Amino acid sequence: MSLTETLQQLAPSPEMLLFIVGAIALLESLALVGLLLPGVVLITAAASLAGHQDMALASLLLAAFIGAVLGDGISFALGYSQRERVTRLWPLSRHPEWLARGARFFQRYGSLSVFFGRFVGPVRPVIPLIAGMLHMSPRAFLWANLASAALWAPAYVLPGYLLGQTWQQLLTLPAGLEALLIVLAIIIVVLTVAFSWLRHQVSRSGRVYRLLAHGARRRPLLRRAWLKRSWRRGEVPLASWLLLVFSLGGLSGLTIAVIRQRGPFAVDLQVHAFFDTLIVPMLPEAGQLLARIGDMYGILALVLPWGVWLLLRRHFSAFAHIGAGLGAIALFNTLGKALIGRPRPDTPDYLTGSLAYPSAHASSAVVLYGLAAAFIAQELPSQRRFWVYWTAIALALPMALSRLVIGVHWLSDLIGGGLLGLVVCALVRLAWQRKPRPSLAPCPWLALTVASLILVAARVALLPPV
Repeated sequence: MSLTETLQQLAPSPEMLLFIVGAIALLESLALVGLLLPGVVLITAAASLAGHQDMALASLLLAAFIGAVLGDGISFALGYSQRERVTRLWPLSRHPEWLARGARFFQRYGSLSVFFGRFVGPVRPVIPLIAGMLHMSPRAFLWANLASAALWAPAYVLPGYLLGQTWQQLLTLPAGLEALLIVLAIIIVVLTVAFSWLRHQVSRSGRVYRLLAHGARRRPLLRRAWLKRSWRRGEVPLASWLLLVFSLGGLSGLTIAVIRQRGPFAVDLQVHAFFDTLIVPMLPEAGQLLARIGDMYGILALVLPWGVWLLLRRHFSAFAHIGAGLGAIALFNTLGKALIGRPRPDTPDYLTGSLAYPSAHASSAVVLYGLAAAFIAQELPSQRRFWVYWTAIALALPMALSRLVIGVHWLSDLIGGGLLGLVVCALVRLAWQRKPRPSLAPCPWLALTVASLILVAARVALLPPV
């Protein structure tokens, strides 16, 4: 039985799907529960099943709208009637900072916070609760609740529904490739989760770091070496060292294998055949769009506003480190392609004379988003850094996969490029962590992001691919 047939048999009835979408929307918006529920993932999965069954989109949107309105309404009523008891309820009793963050958001935006808060992940489930606790006008809350739910429902349901409309094509795979792709997906998820867990464990608050520090302090020789490598507040950058060791080891092993292979690996050919036969509306266009965003002009457009801001704020050291990282990855890509000389599976006119290994798009994306995540994370509490790194992975992965979509790289090219990017990220971070640095906050991140998006849009519209 194929993967498609299996999923078709497991899919609920249309009536049950409507109930599931409404229930997820309700729980996602419900105070306390919404803090713990991965609502985006669940509602995307349910909407995909609905799209695959060609359910009426209007009824699906209505179910999500009603669930969202009820969830926020119940949260508001809970805060309005149980104002004194809310802070003693789990999990808020264990995490009072969640309420504090929501209260600051409400104080900043007032009544509009109910409208805006539905779209801001960290405060979404607590804003209606806080609005009730502060006795916001029920009429004003109702209008904000209805208006925000009317926009929230299509924003959350439509992507999954459209995916469901096309997943028959996505899941009709060449013979023997289903198991391979499932294994690759599992490997990516496992490695990502393992990296996130290890990244926390080797930070100053992690158990692995504390165990190593305790052991080093008990032995004079190790203690001197540990202190020599210490930086701000006596912390050793174990995470950066481990990232360098593992990524450099993986890159070296893969590069040796690529040189000895003298051609694509069997898995490269299988994955290339899969993408070559894959027919999904707008997928090639999306691949070409990402190809332009991730090339030299696109990278410059993304980083230019941030570089100007760093210079204006006199953060010369941060500017130099980030610039060195981007310059180094460009140099290593050029040298690697020239020395290894691996041909591409397909070479369009604008890439004539260009070689495959390592993938410059993959490595540049890893350096750009990886360094951005690292510099942002250092300004945040340790418990919130996890999401920054996951966001960087979510941005870099589509950029790398777009090279397979348009057929100009082998899978191993992307893996090699990703490992090379991690090596450069580790080296830049180790150089940065050699001594104390001033904080980069506050930063007008919203204005800079908008400026980057405008420049990238101009690059896509006006300049040819390179």
